[in-house]
Amino acid sequence: MKKPTWVVEKERNKRIAANETVWLFGIHAVRDALLNPAREKLRFVVTKNAFDRLGDAVQHGPEPEMSDPRRFAAPIDPQSVHQGAALEVKPLDWGKIEDRCMGDGTNPPRVVLLDRVTDPHNVGAILRSAEVFGAQAVVAMSRHAAPETGALAKTASGAMERQPYLRVRNLADAIVELQGMGYMVLGLDGEAEQTIEQVVEGKRDRAIALVLGAEGPGLREKTKETCDALVKIDFAGEFGSLNVSNAAAVALYASRAT
Repeated sequence: MKKPTWVVEKERNKRIAANETVWLFGIHAVRDALLNPAREKLRFVVTKNAFDRLGDAVQHGPEPEMSDPRRFAAPIDPQSVHQGAALEVKPLDWGKIEDRCMGDGTNPPRVVLLDRVTDPHNVGAILRSAEVFGAQAVVAMSRHAAPETGALAKTASGAMERQPYLRVRNLADAIVELQGMGYMVLGLDGEAEQTIEQVVEGKRDRAIALVLGAEGPGLREKTKETCDALVKIDFAGEFGSLNVSNAAAVALYASRAT
């Protein structure tokens, strides 16, 4: 019996994912990946200077391939600011929303969801902010989102190894799942009537998820409809604009538990 097309496609995608690797570069990104026991590390290219800077972390990786800094041997963009260190790895598997977003039972959990945010530098900066403010996870779509890349990892400055970055097929379904777990889901929209502080007043002890859209188009209509409320960042003047990574940091701070 011939397999349905969707089954064939699913199996194909699994095979592709199994063979997929990522080249991380830069001292901070490589050091944190080397020290992450959850990382599957495949190949390590490094210059003598970078090797010395990485210190004891080099003991946790594969046999280093020493490279001339003028002819760096790793297959990455020559324009990348690699600082003499590159590490080929398998992407991290952070599990599912139910695994990562329950909270620790001590502090009310916070989660960031990204609606078609595709710039790896923005996502890297958001992962860094999410780690600083103690978010349980950053959730993005499997498609139309920034994949795990060297540029993302370098911008995250090591946070990609510690901050869960979950990928879901359908963002609206993820929002509904979080709502079922007790989350209040707030979508950031510059035209919203209420600020984040107004909506979370008296509710900071609740689990809160913040949804941010791509710069320009913002949140999709389906996403807006699924959120519990739309909120805006309060600006000093009549008009204000932040890029999505800065907006995420401000929103996390504004919705903090205490």
